[in-house]
Amino acid sequence: MSQPVFSWPVRVYWEDTDAGGVVYHAGYVRFYERARTEWLRSRGVIQSRMSAEHGLMFVLYGLQLRFLRPARLDDLLDVRLYLKTLTRTRMVIDHELYQSGDRTQLGQATAEVACISAETFKPRPIPTDIVKELQA
Repeated sequence: MSQPVFSWPVRVYWEDTDAGGVVYHAGYVRFYERARTEWLRSRGVIQSRMSAEHGLMFVLYGLQLRFLRPARLDDLLDVRLYLKTLTRTRMVIDHELYQSGDRTQLGQATAEVACISAETFKPRPIPTDIVKELQA
């Protein structure tokens, strides 16, 4: 895979785990979601502002997950994002989850994120200024 467009550290907390101290499957989705949100923020795309100024929002249209190794309580993780595709109305983002400090890959995900009208929930083009920020 090419170089990541963004990397975000994540600490595993008690609330992320099951009774055995292993990250519950839904926890991985939260890790990926937080990293995507912070990537957008790092590009100047604040989702609440996008909704207020443009009447648009990004929504998760599809998600494929692969669990390779377990993450555990107190682990420090690194979520890496790769912008795979950017079209007028959607983007495809690959994610890789690593144990911080080494090359042990714990998981991967591919998210399809659509741009929709906040009012009608129908697909809408991503504003040109936002596209430019995401491509930078």
